[in-house]
Amino acid sequence: MKVFVIGSGGREHALVWALRRSPQVKEIFSATSNAGIRQQTTSAAVAAADVRALADFAAQEKMDLVVVGPEQPLVDGLVDLLTARGIAAFGPVQAAAQLEGSKVFAKEFMARHKIPTARYVMADTAEDALRAISDGSFQFPLVVKAEGLAAGKGVIIAADETEARQAVQDLMVERKLGAAGNRLVLEECLTGRELSYLVFSDGKDYAAMPVAQDHKRAYDGDRGPNTGGMGAFSTPGLLDAALEAQIQRDIVEPTLAATRAEGFPFRGVLYVGLMLTPNGPQVLEYNVRFGDPETQAIVRRLDSDFAELALAVARGELSQARPQWSSDATTCIVLASAGYPGSYPTGKVITGLHEAEQLNDVVVFHAGTKLNATGEVETAGGRVLGVTARAATLADATAQAYQAVSRIHFEGQQFRQDIGKK
Repeated sequence: MKVFVIGSGGREHALVWALRRSPQVKEIFSATSNAGIRQQTTSAAVAAADVRALADFAAQEKMDLVVVGPEQPLVDGLVDLLTARGIAAFGPVQAAAQLEGSKVFAKEFMARHKIPTARYVMADTAEDALRAISDGSFQFPLVVKAEGLAAGKGVIIAADETEARQAVQDLMVERKLGAAGNRLVLEECLTGRELSYLVFSDGKDYAAMPVAQDHKRAYDGDRGPNTGGMGAFSTPGLLDAALEAQIQRDIVEPTLAATRAEGFPFRGVLYVGLMLTPNGPQVLEYNVRFGDPETQAIVRRLDSDFAELALAVARGELSQARPQWSSDATTCIVLASAGYPGSYPTGKVITGLHEAEQLNDVVVFHAGTKLNATGEVETAGGRVLGVTARAATLADATAQAYQAVSRIHFEGQQFRQDIGKK
């Protein structure tokens, strides 16, 4: 099987790693400078952001499967283009990708199908938004969301009216996130425990993944600014059976049924961001792809063939390739550049990668790296590496991951020291 993996981060390196374990995979192609991915794939001479060029390349090379990691090419219709060329694609079509690509579409979709979510209003203009903020419709804190994709920066939790008005100014007047702020969603701030619930879906059937706990804050003790994720862990028992059954019955199954009813049966990974409120689970947001760094923790627990699974999802044959998960635990610790999630330097040489992976059941996934002119691996992003370990218990996996971290060095590296310990 020839496989083309789209994307360039730690999530995509984890997917490449999982695909390489399959005896069915002969060759994997990628269009990225990520050093970890480049070392394990054949380079594709194609512009990574050009969905038509990506689809043409896949057709020319007669790819058996294309695995799409990030949301942007899904929202841009890459799967539709691949399907038109007769190529199996792991990911949803453009119409289904609106569940992530448009906050407005997602909220109206949930309202139409009575899927539990926060109370909200839409704002097409700054005047509409300011009126909703000041007319007493909502208490504070208030959640202000840019409609479009914003690389994780489009959700502001405003503590008071001043902060809410500033969010409107930033998004709709000053256009700090560009077209993503053309429309806003204002919604009540739900309270409770936050949880991500991911499933594979082939348009008819679905299969749940193990739950992973992400750590969004930059510093120990869940302090500091939000990031793309500073680490994750996955272990049995994070979700009790009764609550999982409720999530599937009240949210996952109605969501998938609604996509079929609206003419875009969902194929790929449905990621449901939930708040476990006193009134039951409610949807914060949908994503239409794997999370990052949750993927790094989750795929380390997959004992069955990911290539076979992804192809079955793409072909609508999930019932023939059900995933098998280990009862082991996994921990992923993100090593980030100095200053992340703000501005940060790049080009810092990384040492100790080989030594870290000599430890038992340790895999280092590259997120923001590249090879320099002399063949050394150096930093090329905010989140640089995802150091993962798998063991019989969460405590052992975490200890092994931190031991591996101690062997890796680059100037200014930062990481949380409490991943997997809460």
